[in-house]
Amino acid sequence: MNYTQAFQSVNLLALLTWLFIIFLPNMKYTRRIVFGFTIFLLSVVYAWMVFSTFKMDDFKEFSTLQGLMTLFQSEQAVLLGWIHYLAFDLMVGLYILDNGQKANIKHVFLVPCFLFTFMFGPAGLLMYRIIRYFQQKNLLDY
Repeated sequence: MNYTQAFQSVNLLALLTWLFIIFLPNMKYTRRIVFGFTIFLLSVVYAWMVFSTFKMDDFKEFSTLQGLMTLFQSEQAVLLGWIHYLAFDLMVGLYILDNGQKANIKHVFLVPCFLFTFMFGPAGLLMYRIIRYFQQKNLLDY
């Protein structure tokens, strides 16, 4: 499998997993699919790529912006970074789902947070925290 195919595969896997979070949040297996399968699989692929791609000297590149830019000039490094984003965004999505349900926030208010987290990571978490704040102040009309 080449890097383009790997990119397409992890994107598809992440997208399908987000669909479970959005459309089947209360299904018995949703959390197992998200955490126990997808995030685990992305983590395995990520770890394998890190340890098979980088040499110890490469890790010093993380200490400067120029070094990081140099490091991310390869397809491997960009794919690695993308897998990193996908896994952590799904973890944030799972947090939003669980925390939102515990706070009794209607799922319809969580869906935009999931979409923003999928596309823009931290912006989705920020959106959720704002919604959560307004819900706690009883300012959401529902």
